[in-house]
Amino acid sequence: MRRYLLIPLLLVLVVLAGCRQKEGGSSSVQSQNGLPANAAAVAAERGLTPDDVYAAVKTYMPTGQHDPYIMFSSGGQSGQVLVIGVPSMRILKIIGVFTPEPWQGYGYGGSSNEVLAQGYIDEEHPLTWGDTHHPSLSETNGEYDGQFLFINDKANARLAIIDLRDFETKQIVKNPNAINDHGGAFVTPNTEYIVEGPQYAAPIGWEYATLDEYEAKYRGLITFWKFDRFSGRVDTSRSFQIELPPYWQDLCDAGKKVSDGWIFCNSFNTEMATGGVELGNPPFEAGVSRNDTDYLHIFDWKKAEKVFQDGKYETINGIAVIRLDTAIDEGLLFFTPEPKSPHGADVTPGGEYIVVGGKLDPHVTIYSFEKIMAAIAAGGLETDVYGVPVIPLDKSMETQVELGLGPLHTVFDNQGYAYTSLFLDSAVARWTLGGPYDALNPEDGWTLVQKLPVHYNIGHIAAVQGDTSDPGGQFVVALNKWSIDRFANVGPLMPQNFQLVDISQSGDQMKLLYDMPIGMAEPHYVQIISADKLNPWQVYPQVGWNPETMSPHPNAITSSEEARVERNGNQVEIWMTVVRSHFYPERVEIKKGDHVIWHLTSLERTPDATHGFALSGYNINLSLEPGETQTIEFVATMSGTFTYYCTEFCSALHLEMLGYMLVEP
Repeated sequence: MRRYLLIPLLLVLVVLAGCRQKEGGSSSVQSQNGLPANAAAVAAERGLTPDDVYAAVKTYMPTGQHDPYIMFSSGGQSGQVLVIGVPSMRILKIIGVFTPEPWQGYGYGGSSNEVLAQGYIDEEHPLTWGDTHHPSLSETNGEYDGQFLFINDKANARLAIIDLRDFETKQIVKNPNAINDHGGAFVTPNTEYIVEGPQYAAPIGWEYATLDEYEAKYRGLITFWKFDRFSGRVDTSRSFQIELPPYWQDLCDAGKKVSDGWIFCNSFNTEMATGGVELGNPPFEAGVSRNDTDYLHIFDWKKAEKVFQDGKYETINGIAVIRLDTAIDEGLLFFTPEPKSPHGADVTPGGEYIVVGGKLDPHVTIYSFEKIMAAIAAGGLETDVYGVPVIPLDKSMETQVELGLGPLHTVFDNQGYAYTSLFLDSAVARWTLGGPYDALNPEDGWTLVQKLPVHYNIGHIAAVQGDTSDPGGQFVVALNKWSIDRFANVGPLMPQNFQLVDISQSGDQMKLLYDMPIGMAEPHYVQIISADKLNPWQVYPQVGWNPETMSPHPNAITSSEEARVERNGNQVEIWMTVVRSHFYPERVEIKKGDHVIWHLTSLERTPDATHGFALSGYNINLSLEPGETQTIEFVATMSGTFTYYCTEFCSALHLEMLGYMLVEP
């Protein structure tokens, strides 16, 4: 019976195969029932269902065709960013960010060493790994514009800027007053600011204070990093922070359209629990979950910007900090109760509502921006223990929708549906938005439509442009924490599981399409952009390009005639060209103790003609893309005979592309 159910879908394959045959391609022998014999045999042998065949057709990307969408994924403990095609779910690239990455030569010599060093606490305290959580694409008018990508490092409170012209990290900023950062990176609708929240409270500047002093000395902190789009860099002199009570601020989302100018952030541990299970105190997991509600933080960031510009701040460790009392007095900060242990504040495409899921509440709570504004305007609000005005829940809430166990994050499509990850249920919930979204689908507003099981323990969720003012629909990706039995056993440390879901049909027609193992770390959030919004280079604009400054390199040369070796005392400076299939010069002779400055320029102008430069024994490895210039600098501490060679198979004579560095004792 199962085999006969395949016929309608396989007929589609037959038609496609016939079309390709007419275009000059080949097709398999036809069976008597009109199906490709080999395809029918494979489907029958594997016991594939019609849904299986549909999934295969939906995700298959023929050679030479490109995915219509690109997904940027955090790399978790790897400290990197993953670039993935959708719907094929093929990894296209790993971008080195907070951790050295050998393929790109990131952190193994050249300007990338300087980028990584920007993120050190100081020279005595280097940081060479990160825990990336939340990538954020730059936006214009609340829509992805494909120019830049930002990513946070939860472990060390850092922010990285990636230029999407060449998909490389250009800047790392260490937060001088926070030691953790889970609530970054999120952008305002025109990328005026990149918003970074801390999560775990600590004294400002992570100074020492005992936990007995928690309520008095520990604080939360939200940072507004000013982004200069022209330079492609954060301008720390125009950035500012707001001091907060020592609740654990979590994830944020910027208002858009009607709520532009406001930021909404979760928090938990309004109990201000300090742990100490070994002392007989409640463990953190119990202590931070005692209260029935936590506080949704509501910021007027445009007013905060004005307060900063008016100089109403203190400078702490080199950055402006608007103190909590000032934030209260100036009307920058408000609270409203939210479900306990929340993990996501997500603003609808038009900015009318904020959706919050509490891990210990089966509902999502939907807040009305209009009601929040009315409550603030009416005044007369009670405060928390620190004096922050608290809007009563009945004055801020639009409604609640019961979805299931463990609701976390919510994204949106272009049909008026919302999609929420259910961690404990291991499911994706599709439900309808009300209000202005009512007419976009056939169901009543604020109604659960479907729960699709996923595998297993879904955390974050993403949809095509699903957190912007212009969501694209088509696909959702479930970022599952456990895979258990989905893939071949590779030992106790198992891969994560990204599952692609088809949401193109309305109603209860969500379909699971594809399982993608992620076997290098635990990713967290992703964003998915239409590929036609990206415009990356294939080669650098000219020979001699400096990727760090995105401008011509001052020590670039454009021909092998300019290559040379110059000595000035114990300093040796080398200008080298790199082209298929040789380095010029091929012999470098120096002395032990020499200070070596080595400039390498790729003369290539052909796309994908990348060269590597590995200097044996000195821990130096570069990737030189077409037109790129890099400079390495080191002291020749070892005498002997060393080779340098190309690490990218660049031509038929690749193995012959090498040279000798002779270091005289």
